[in-house]
Formats: sequence, structure tokens, C-alpha cells
Amino acid sequence: MIIVGCAVSMLAGSMEVFFSLLLGLVIDSALASQPERVFSNNFLLLAGAVIFFIVIRPLSFWASSFINSVWINPNINALVLSRLHRHTMEQAISFFDDDFAGRISQKQLQASRAISDTVNEFVNVISFAAASLIGSFLLLISIDYRIAFSLTLWLVLYCYLIRWFLPKIRERAASRAGARSHLSGQIVDTITNMRTVKLFAHQQHEDRAALEALENFRDKAKGFGVVASSFRYFLMLISGILPVVLVGGALLLWVQGLATAGDIVATGTVAIRIAQMSGWVSFVLMAIYSNVGEAEDGMRTLAHPHALTDVPNANSLPPLKGHIKFTNVSFQYGRKVGGISDINLVVEPGEHVGLVGESGAGKSTMVALLMRLYDPETGCIFVDNHDIAMVTQDSLRGQISMVTQETAMFNRSAMENISYGKPDATPKEIIHAAKQAQAHKFILTMEDRFGRTGYDAYLGERGIKLSGGQRQRIALARAVLKNSPILVLDEATSALDSTVESSIQEALKEIVVGKTVIAIAHRLSTILRMDRIIVMQQGRIVEVGTVNELLSMGGVFCQHWDKQLDGFIGFDQNADEKLSSTMS
Repeated sequence: MIIVGCAVSMLAGSMEVFFSLLLGLVIDSALASQPERVFSNNFLLLAGAVIFFIVIRPLSFWASSFINSVWINPNINALVLSRLHRHTMEQAISFFDDDFAGRISQKQLQASRAISDTVNEFVNVISFAAASLIGSFLLLISIDYRIAFSLTLWLVLYCYLIRWFLPKIRERAASRAGARSHLSGQIVDTITNMRTVKLFAHQQHEDRAALEALENFRDKAKGFGVVASSFRYFLMLISGILPVVLVGGALLLWVQGLATAGDIVATGTVAIRIAQMSGWVSFVLMAIYSNVGEAEDGMRTLAHPHALTDVPNANSLPPLKGHIKFTNVSFQYGRKVGGISDINLVVEPGEHVGLVGESGAGKSTMVALLMRLYDPETGCIFVDNHDIAMVTQDSLRGQISMVTQETAMFNRSAMENISYGKPDATPKEIIHAAKQAQAHKFILTMEDRFGRTGYDAYLGERGIKLSGGQRQRIALARAVLKNSPILVLDEATSALDSTVESSIQEALKEIVVGKTVIAIAHRLSTILRMDRIIVMQQGRIVEVGTVNELLSMGGVFCQHWDKQLDGFIGFDQNADEKLSSTMS
């Protein structure tokens, strides 16, 4: 497709040379004929010229424009953006933890646009200009080699100007693109967290941050503008030199009887066209170098090698029973502190295990490693005796349902958000899952600004239109619908009031039957029915047992229990009896 586009563009470029040649022939033929016999003596030449000007030349330019606008540019842009987006989605979760979401998306759009524009301009302009210059050189040689030699000297000067300015333009364009994406990321970050900005009354603080980013972008844009305007001045200077040299040379030859009037017209037309085209080509080259700079800036962000990949020829996991085993697993995020150390743990199929401990004890890290969002620095994790590092990530995560404390919602309908757990689910299955998660009733009351109601209502960006508890119930419904053999609950009921939590706990009794469950929790009510409690402290497992066994030890778990119980008793003098009743 690109080769065809270049060929057609070169054909269109050659039309410009033929334009000058034909015009010169018409002038010479007219001067050689008597005025009354101009049309009769030159009928074929004039008819050919008419056909060329109103049929052949317009068609060649239309074909070049059509191929570039319809075939090349839209397809190249879609191809590049799809591959960049796919490459970005395959990055490890740490890649997204370290950058703005707005900046990453801006880089994708920026790089794809820059690459597609570069290809389009190369096909549309560079091929056209190359054909025009080659044809012009051949035409001028046919008139006199000295005029052609003058064009060659001018081209050397022109290329030197291009070579001196364009690298500077490329560098300034990359800096401007970086400042623009930083500004975009800053604005998106503020808008995304507008609720927090309002709650803390920090509009002025965010305004200052945006102004600083805007000031940086303005400085980079001004630097680019200085180079671009200087380039334009020198370009116009040498463009003005070309007609003077070529037309002046043709006139000297005509005075000496070595050139015809048609040669002067042809040379003048060529000189004016090249002078005009040199400006056009130069600005296109400047745009190409700017696009190259922007594409390089985007690639510096996006083209990092994937930090977490499947091994070559990795197998897909067969249907799981739910056996989990951690063997000497350590992971500290590349630091010397934090994370987990020397974890050895076996969870039997269908067993329900609670993970408890203070914040930073390593609970969420263990779950992240099980989901293979990170790879252990030492040790191995097995599911049903399969090393998770040896199987595909999708097949692993496809058999684990997870509900996190910070629930993620798409700005799509409630139906689409729940069906994310099972894209081919029927509406009946989706509604049943919502009922089990105690979400059905509030979903029916929803309405968005476009008048969509119930399961068709959109939830807003990140589910902003929902309360924390409503988001968690949607996430629970999604996990219920997925119906995986392993269920991970990371503070899944933390945003729920006690009444709703109690009803969901009752629903979970049915949902978790036959599943392996790992529940991270601080609330006592969440872990009371667990088969076993794993107590973590400073990244290590320090205690294991049932609630009663751990309480009888009088250790770390007992300390947590007493602290929470004191809080409960402060509100309810019968809390101890209620907890004992629940445990029984």
C-alpha cells in the first residue's frame, strides 16, 4: 500500500515537470506560427495540453490524495495505535504504578499520530518532491547543462540548511512533547481526583501545579518557535535565490541565441515551482522531524520491555481444584525492607483461609504474587502442583476471582461492569449474581444523565457515581459471576455497613461452597468463619490456627483481637457475647 502510494505520488510530481515542458512547447509553437494559424497548425499539441490540464493532471493528484487520505493514513494510525495499546496492556502492573494514566494514554495517541503523519507526509510529499526534482533536472539539462548545474548547487545549499536546522527542530519538538504530556497528565490527575481536591479545598494548590506545568510547556513551545521561525527566514531567503539564478541564466542564454522563449518560460516555471515546493517540503520535513521527536518521546515511555512475561511455550492451566502452595517465597519490591520473606504456606482445595495482620505486614503482597502481578524474587508458588511462573498469566487469572478493597469500575453500564467477570453471561445470570451480592435493588434505582436506567445506566469514571459500598457490591457480583475455583477477598466488605455486610456474609456462605477462599480482613466478623487464620507480621507468618486456637496462644492475633474488641465494647457492652455467639 505504501509502495503504491509512493508510486502514484511520484507520478503526480512528474506532472509538474511535464506542465512546464508543455507550457514551453506551446509558447515556442505559438511564436513560430502566424497569429491566424496558431490553432490550426498546433491543434494536436493544444488539444493534448487541454486534456493534460483538465483530465490527466487533476486525476493524478486525486489518486495521490485518495490513496493517502483513505488507504494509508487511517490504516497506519489504527495499526500503530492498536499495537502500542496492546504492548502497553501487556506491561507489568508496576509500569502503571509508576506513571500517570493520562500521560500513558497521551503518549499512545501522540506516538501513533506522529508515526502515521510521518508515513503520510513521506508518501505524499517526499516522493512527490523527489520526482519533481529529478524531472526538473532532466528538463534543465535538455535546455543547457549550466542551468542544471546551477540547480545542483542550489540543492546543495538547501540540503545544508535542512541538515543544520532539522536536528534542532527534532530535539525541541521532543522537549515540547514531553512538556505537553506532563501537562496533560497533571490535568487528568487533578480532574480524576476532583472529589479529593474539593474535600480538601485545594483548588488553588492544583491551579498552581497546573500553571507550573503550563509554564514549562510554554517555555518549551517558545524554544521550538524560535528555531522554527529562524528556519523559515533562511528558507525564504534561499528560495528567492533560485528564480533569480535560473531565470537570469536562461535570459543570458536567450541573449546569446542559445535558448528559446519557450525555454525561458519552462525554466521560469520550474524555478517558481521548485521555490514554492522547497518551502512546502521544508515545512513538511520540519513536521516529520517534529513527529519523529514526538514519536521518540512517546517510545521512551511506552517501549520498555515487558517486565513480567510468560515463559516461551507456556501452557494454559487446566481446570483447577484450588490447591495453593507457597514455597520459600520472598518479595520486597526490589528494596531491602517491606514485602514478604520466606513464606511457606499450603492451602488445601476448598479450604477457607483468613490473612490478618497490621497494615504493611505483607497480606496484599501475598495475594498479588498469587495473581502473578509480580514474580517472587526467591521461591515458587504452585496451584494444583503447577508452578504459576510456567503457565500463561491469563489462564491463571482466569481461574481466580478477586474482589479488592479499592474496587475498579469502568465508565460503562452496570450490566457491562458485572459481565466483566463472564463476558458471555446472559442477562439472567448477571441479575442473579447481582442479587447474590446484594446489588440488584440499588442498581434498579440508578439513572445516568442520558436517561439510561437500571442495568443500562453508566457508572461514571471509576464508578464515581456509586458509594464505596455500592462499588464493592458490583465487584462482588462480578466475582460471583466469574465463579472461579479460587476466590480472593481483599477487604471485600470494608466499605459496607454492618447490615449489608451481614446479608452479604450470609450470601457468601452459599457462594464459597467448594471454593478455595483467601480473605484479607481486619474486621473480626469477616474471619470468624474461616477454617484457618494466618497471622502476619513484618512480612512473615508468625501464627497459624483457628480463632479459638489463636486466642488461646495469647500472641499477636490475641493482641489484635483485644484491640478490636475494646473498640466494639466502647459502642456495645454486649459485644463479647455477640462475638462468642457468632463464633459458635
